Amino acid sequence: MKNKFVIRTTTGVLFVALLVFCILYSPLTFAVIFAIISAFAVGEFVHLVNQIENVSINKIINMVGGVYLFFAFLGFCMNISDSKIFIPYLLLLIYLLISELYLKKENPINNWAYSMLSQIYIALPFALLSILAFQVNKIGAVEYNPILPLSVFIFLWVNDSGAYCIGCLFGKHRLFERISPKKSWEGSIGGGVFAIATAFVLAHFFPFISLLTWIGMALVVVIF
Repeated sequence: MKNKFVIRTTTGVLFVALLVFCILYSPLTFAVIFAIISAFAVGEFVHLVNQIENVSINKIINMVGGVYLFFAFLGFCMNISDSKIFIPYLLLLIYLLISELYLKKENPINNWAYSMLSQIYIALPFALLSILAFQVNKIGAVEYNPILPLSVFIFLWVNDSGAYCIGCLFGKHRLFERISPKKSWEGSIGGGVFAIATAFVLAHFFPFISLLTWIGMALVVVIF
């Protein structure tokens, strides 16, 4: 148990350090790290749903779709391309729908639904980070702002850590036992308070958006 804790902690610290470095260093490292994460996250999702009875979806195609969606948003937000960059992705979704009609699998509707879910639930949120990362300045040029995408992860980490600590100390009323048996209302509220406190810190050091906007971002992360 102790060895597992040490391994998980070390892995977590290294992952956080790598993520923070890649976001802050340059747009290129930002693109590379999240393209890789998108691919592996979609791949893991497909691996999990393929264990469900009567579900069989193509891992490689869904991973390629997730990575392409990320780069499409990246190119669009950086003004490298116009909206035509999304056409190949649309064709891929159409292919996933039509191919199920010919593969003769047991439940084609289920397969297509889970394929779409891999894109909407996993790939799309990573792709939308580009909207936060690339902002149009006063003179109409696109500039890279790593603080906004990084703040999403800061709020996530602070909320999860705060919820865990407060939940362990004071948690009595279960939040949603069907989904997560050990999560409590006390922990969730505590995590939210920690996240809002972090919003005050970020507003102090990065006042390019208002305090209320920082708090709003924190609450969006906490609720979702």
